[in-house]
Amino acid sequence: MRIADLIRLTGGNLLVHRLRAVLTTLGIAIGIAAVIAVVAIGQGGQAVLLSEIEKLGSSRSFNISVDWMRGEAPTADTFKLEDVAIIKELSPAVDKLAPVTSGMMIAIRRPQSQAKPVLSQLIGTTPDLTAVMNLPLASGRFFSQADVAAHSRVVVLDGALAEMLFPRDDALGKKVFVQDVPATVIGVTEKQTSQLLGAMSMNRHAFAPITFVQELLNTRVIHELDGVAVAEEAVSQAIADCIKILEKRHPGTSVHYTGMSMKEGLALIEKATGIMTLIIGAVAAIALLVGGVGVMNIMLVAVTERTREIGLLMALGARRRDILKQFLAEAVALCLVGGFFGVLLGAGGAWVIARFAKWPPLISIWTILLAFSFAAVVGLFFGLYPASRAASLSPAEALRYH
Repeated sequence: MRIADLIRLTGGNLLVHRLRAVLTTLGIAIGIAAVIAVVAIGQGGQAVLLSEIEKLGSSRSFNISVDWMRGEAPTADTFKLEDVAIIKELSPAVDKLAPVTSGMMIAIRRPQSQAKPVLSQLIGTTPDLTAVMNLPLASGRFFSQADVAAHSRVVVLDGALAEMLFPRDDALGKKVFVQDVPATVIGVTEKQTSQLLGAMSMNRHAFAPITFVQELLNTRVIHELDGVAVAEEAVSQAIADCIKILEKRHPGTSVHYTGMSMKEGLALIEKATGIMTLIIGAVAAIALLVGGVGVMNIMLVAVTERTREIGLLMALGARRRDILKQFLAEAVALCLVGGFFGVLLGAGGAWVIARFAKWPPLISIWTILLAFSFAAVVGLFFGLYPASRAASLSPAEALRYH
């Protein structure tokens, strides 16, 4: 049987039973739509997340901490302020290095204000953090090393926090109370928003000299060291140098120092989000398999209804493989048509959901090709048994069928 004849017969048979074909393709369309929507939203969210994280720091940045995976936590002896200067002096690969002590849910309020305090994250650090993180200033300045040495009670507010504390006034130069301790606002960073997290990205953060924060929180614990290497290719060496120097300076410590570059962090996030998308996509693919079962049922009904037609075709010279091809072609055609409408439905659904989620869906040509390939495979798999059953009929028995 020629391909042109096969296409003509397939199209004709599907048009004869339009309603049946539409209902059958609907199951495939829903399955394909679910897979397309999940993959598009997942890939779009992954792209936005990676983009937002890249904005927070340089590709040369890295982090030194204890091994949280082992359940370890830093103590007052894990990191020292003196370690920073020694590492920068001994390691040619390290350009900038900032110690970080942070406090969560720290109340910050205006003096003599009836408004409720704003709970924020207070980050104690040194000026080197501006080289690690993307902290563009809208006004004022970042605190200096002299402020750190003098334990100055000064803070730099992020734009959103400043707006919450001083909705009608300029925060620069104003006094605030940090856990009932007065401090002066010397700088305000630009208000940063995220496509993924909306207004929550990098908001409600206050930065202050680490010496002031340690006094405020009554602690000497430094949670981590955030640094920048002299070059992107020197990041691994910078991490190795930091760990080596820290282990040498703190031989009795019970914790394990570990480091991670910005690239490694992005790779882990990309892997985690990719696995999540794959798992959810696999769950959505169950709907496609259900649609495939529907195709098999309809094709079995078609074989029964067209038994005399099959017998007549065989009597006129059609070979068993011609019958097999015809029924397989009909099953695949049903699935491909369902796949076409499924792609349209999935893209539309992804666009609607992503609009509420505030990030764009990402639908690549490879995703569409994969969807059509999957639909064709479903058609072949679930159409093979009905097609084989049709091809195995005896011409004589088929012609006698009523």
